[in-house]
Amino acid sequence: MSKKEVMKAVADEVKACRKCKLGETRTNAVPGEGSLDATILLIGEAPGYWEDVKGRPFVGAAGKLLDTLLSETNLSRSTVYITNVVKCRPPKNRAPSPIEVETCTPYLKRQIKTVQPEIIVTLGRHATSYVFSKSGIKEAAGITKLRGKIYSVKLFGLPVSVLPTFHPAAVLHNAKYKDPLKHDFQLLKTLVAKSQQGH
Repeated sequence: MSKKEVMKAVADEVKACRKCKLGETRTNAVPGEGSLDATILLIGEAPGYWEDVKGRPFVGAAGKLLDTLLSETNLSRSTVYITNVVKCRPPKNRAPSPIEVETCTPYLKRQIKTVQPEIIVTLGRHATSYVFSKSGIKEAAGITKLRGKIYSVKLFGLPVSVLPTFHPAAVLHNAKYKDPLKHDFQLLKTLVAKSQQGH
């Protein structure tokens, strides 16, 4: 199967999925979108209100901020791949439960193995904890201490560089995170430049 066929199969399965209770309360499942040959894959926690309405990742206010950050890094939605740990919106935007996360894991695993990114940007505490736990890393620190550094890990058997940062939504609630988030995306820009030199 081609990458396109695999991703279409994953998206179709996600849209039909009723393996956990989120399948009953969602409006639309949100598989993910972007380039299937992307060097960079961004992972958030779960869809929010607007994502649930439109069936696309990061389309609300946090998404607009993410678009700005990407453009400042000379990237765009069409050159990266964007998805979430959990593909359906938890009611009232609560944190996904461990069962919901594990139920969704096979979808994310197939997406990562299909895109085969060199760099994964984890947006927020939940996505960072998830990627670290699946990479066999025991992280004791919170996102504030973990962010802004590059971690070389093996995720689902794939060697990747992981850059944890704040979720764009956190910046909308607390302006003090804006400069660190911008700094992390500039670090991403440097990382991408290094990656391109290595090819």
